[in-house]
Amino acid sequence: MTQNKNILKWPDGVLDFSGGTLVMGILNVTPDSFSDGGKFFDAEKATAHGVEMAGQGAAIIDIGAESTRPGSMPVSAVEQINRAIPVIEKLAKKIVIPISIDTQNCDVAKAALDAGASIINDISSLSNKRIGQLAKERGVPIILTHIKGTPATMQKEAHYDNVVTEVLDYLLQRADYAESLGIAKEKIFIDPGIGFGKTIEHNLELLRNIDRFVASGYRVLVGTSRKRFIGAITGREKPEDRIFGTAATVALCAAAGVSIVRVHDVAEMVDVVKVVNTVKKRKLP
Repeated sequence: MTQNKNILKWPDGVLDFSGGTLVMGILNVTPDSFSDGGKFFDAEKATAHGVEMAGQGAAIIDIGAESTRPGSMPVSAVEQINRAIPVIEKLAKKIVIPISIDTQNCDVAKAALDAGASIINDISSLSNKRIGQLAKERGVPIILTHIKGTPATMQKEAHYDNVVTEVLDYLLQRADYAESLGIAKEKIFIDPGIGFGKTIEHNLELLRNIDRFVASGYRVLVGTSRKRFIGAITGREKPEDRIFGTAATVALCAAAGVSIVRVHDVAEMVDVVKVVNTVKKRKLP
């Protein structure tokens, strides 16, 4: 029986890309994230919001307990676990879609998988080998992100000769490393890291050439939601006012064949990708 390449299955989850781009909902259980810091710091509020996003059409809920906004400092594994695990445990009982854990820490990733998460979103792209080994042992998908430096330093290190080539080469190297650890290629996602050690022009150049990432053979995830470069273009100072600007980038990514867009405003972006996916298929759902 031939396996459908558009359907990704693993022991605790499934993602169906046959209809086109999927939406990942952001759930930050932090006091200081750039857009919604503190809004869902309470476990009950966070769980309710996760359920709401699932109902709005999110295919994945991505839980982060450590802010990665520019200038942010690391959060201990103990604190990340205290923030994230109660939410994952509650949410896993209420939704059927996969939950991902956004962390660079292996202990946090393991605790999250034990609690009901089934995807690891690692912005450090396996700088800690143990996370790769964990992903291989558990058979879960891994998301690898390009970042230059750390969240605390990345905007000071935003220097490239050719941002598209350098970012893509880095991600392909990290993906190759993930495969060397035994992680199956179909379970590896690459993320160009919009805003992670990039200027406005770098971000725009990556979006102009996102098709090159899609052509790499790996599934691509892009997160532009409410980011500063959108505010710079539109003049919208408040992150929550950048929904329409975000929608434009989501449409561009979906049209280019990006597999997942990571967003705050799930209902609106689900509509965006539905329209783009339908136009690409040339028939109504």
